[in-house]
Amino acid sequence: MNISIIGDKFILDLEWYEQLWAFTLNKSFEIPLDRIERVTSEEPQSNWAEIRAPGTFLPGVIKAGTYYTQRGKEFWYVTKEQDYLTLELKDEPFKRIIITIDNSEQWVERITALLR
Repeated sequence: MNISIIGDKFILDLEWYEQLWAFTLNKSFEIPLDRIERVTSEEPQSNWAEIRAPGTFLPGVIKAGTYYTQRGKEFWYVTKEQDYLTLELKDEPFKRIIITIDNSEQWVERITALLR
């Protein structure tokens, strides 16, 4: 997984195997920065009432794909790593995008600075 900020867009590029685990045809997500309401590295809330459609879930190993929650439609790609990056979005198909990446705190600071 590669993330970057180019111009006024946050870009998330998935590797082929990440697309496979997430059951998605989307190789990348491009999100205008002005559609990001909040960014955090806190562990996101998750519960049994979420509907996976489609995706993969192996407890303690991987949670990937599209999930429908009380908050709305979300995209998850998290592994057993605890370095979360959560983007809360407005006016986008997904209400949240939750991923695990190295240096999530640095990404939170960088995105927050751009949102000001």
